[in-house]
Amino acid sequence: MRKTTRLKELLMAKEILVMPGSYDCLSAMLIEKAGFKATQCSGYGFAASLLGKPDCGLMTFTEVVNHTRNIVNSVDIPVMADGDTGYGNVVNVVRTVQEFEACGCAGVNLEDQVWPKRCGHMSGKEVIPTEEMVCKIKAAAWARKDKDFVINARTDARQKYGPQEVVRRAKAYWEAGADLIFLEAPQSKDELKYYAAELVPLGIRISANMLDGGRTPLVTFKELEEMGYSRCSVPVMPIYAAAMGIKVALEQMKKDGHNQNLEGKIIPFADFNKLIGLPKIRELEELFLTDTLIKQKYGSKEVLRKEKEMGR
Repeated sequence: MRKTTRLKELLMAKEILVMPGSYDCLSAMLIEKAGFKATQCSGYGFAASLLGKPDCGLMTFTEVVNHTRNIVNSVDIPVMADGDTGYGNVVNVVRTVQEFEACGCAGVNLEDQVWPKRCGHMSGKEVIPTEEMVCKIKAAAWARKDKDFVINARTDARQKYGPQEVVRRAKAYWEAGADLIFLEAPQSKDELKYYAAELVPLGIRISANMLDGGRTPLVTFKELEEMGYSRCSVPVMPIYAAAMGIKVALEQMKKDGHNQNLEGKIIPFADFNKLIGLPKIRELEELFLTDTLIKQKYGSKEVLRKEKEMGR
């Protein structure tokens, strides 16, 4: 089954689709290993991990596409790209969709912010007119070659114009051809329920995000599912967890003057090598190298196999 079709089926299922945010290949692999069925690329995480900068529209389109391609190639689950505003007008949106589809993504987020955009839970956001965004959604739907490639239309209108404008835009974007409507930064649980009550009975599939420390109160995935939400992204928790883990381990090492007291704070060498696929490299060597070359590198096939099992 194509990943696009798989993602669409997951979004149409009764069970809510939870998509943690991947900021690099390793985080995507861990998300898959943890049992999640899909992952959302995190533009916030991209900016932080690649540039060491906040999510304020500083990443270029080329940087985002190249990084996304590597993530797609590192996992077997569907990956949804973060297309920000589409990087310009309707013509730019066409290329944005085509490039993300070509690199193997199963869908893309497109938002109605003015470029340069910023994280949806930061202050100072501006949005383009509804009519302009409708044109962008139509262009995105036209540009995809695979009809199952998911167009996730995000509206950031809440902060400046209020919940009623969010509902109005959501309906317009759905009618323009979006497959999912991402309602960014609701400010209360009642507001989450309001959007669901207004949109779900119309057959509109909606998405929320649970951003740690953001403007939206954190609720359980089950609660969102019961409200009628089809998807929930958790875009920044993985990079926050990684940052905390690195911080704690480094502070421990600095305090101790050595790295001998980090058990439980770091993944062991062999386990990490297995996670990133070293045994597969050994399998390829065993498959394609001659006995002479294997003996030269390892001493014997038996040693090679032992090293593969031990993750070294």
